Amino acid sequence: MADSELEIARLSREGELSRVRSEKLAADLKSLQSEAALELTRLQTEIQTIETRGKRESFADADPLFLEKPLRDDGILVISDRRIPLNGMIVKETADFVTSRIDYWNNRDRKLPIFIVIDDCPGGSVMAGYRILKSMEASDAPIHVVVKSFAASMAACITTLAEESYAYPNAVILHHQISSQIAFARLNLTQQKEFFQESTRWWDRLAAPVAEKMGITTDEFIEKMYARSTSGDWSEFGDKAKELKWVNHIVDGILESSITLNPDTKSKAAEKKTALVEEIDPDGKVFTYLPRLNPKDVYFLYNPDGYYRMR
Repeated sequence: MADSELEIARLSREGELSRVRSEKLAADLKSLQSEAALELTRLQTEIQTIETRGKRESFADADPLFLEKPLRDDGILVISDRRIPLNGMIVKETADFVTSRIDYWNNRDRKLPIFIVIDDCPGGSVMAGYRILKSMEASDAPIHVVVKSFAASMAACITTLAEESYAYPNAVILHHQISSQIAFARLNLTQQKEFFQESTRWWDRLAAPVAEKMGITTDEFIEKMYARSTSGDWSEFGDKAKELKWVNHIVDGILESSITLNPDTKSKAAEKKTALVEEIDPDGKVFTYLPRLNPKDVYFLYNPDGYYRMR
């Protein structure tokens, strides 16, 4: 019995020692885990700080300027972030892009101007362009169109018929008659007549208000076009276009106050565009096929080199 009691006591001591050792190891492990978690948290915080600092450095220390009268006395036009780019050929997607943003900026504020900024636009679909014009007319907020480089055909009509418009002195604005190219189409005389009448109806709707703003008749407008060029392409630099009332104001400079994000920073808010694939014809000339139009639509497009082609 004595030996048994001694053995039991020994085993109890060893069990107690094992329990204490286990608790000690668990405590050491928790301590190590806590230290590792603290270090991980510290490193994550440093990474977040560096990333946040990098993102912050992508933004300028400035806010967009919102002016009801954006043309300053020094001839500088101040454009806010109520800005809608209009570049490339005008198609259905272009009209969707522009008109939805006109609606959005109206719902934000109906007094401050909305800017449609044209860098380079050769024109395009009259249906799409007319949607933009009607959206401009329906807008409570004033629509100001700005031409920096080139506006032709449908884009020229949008510029001239805007409530307010601006251009650089050396920007080019080009007006001409509607002309359509029908490739690989067999039209009888009646169909040709109908096509001509359809184009004429569109021309009357677009040219008449432009001619009226100029203070001349539509026929006089056409005569002046062909007096300048046998092709009927009447182009003028901005300062001359102002004299013809194609544009309201000539600006010495443009302050894009909304460009506060580094242009080299990738933005998820990319413009939706219709991709036009370039091809090479048997003569080695580069061209692209135009998107399909509504059967009642026509292209109002400046295309002297045949780069844009119909299928």
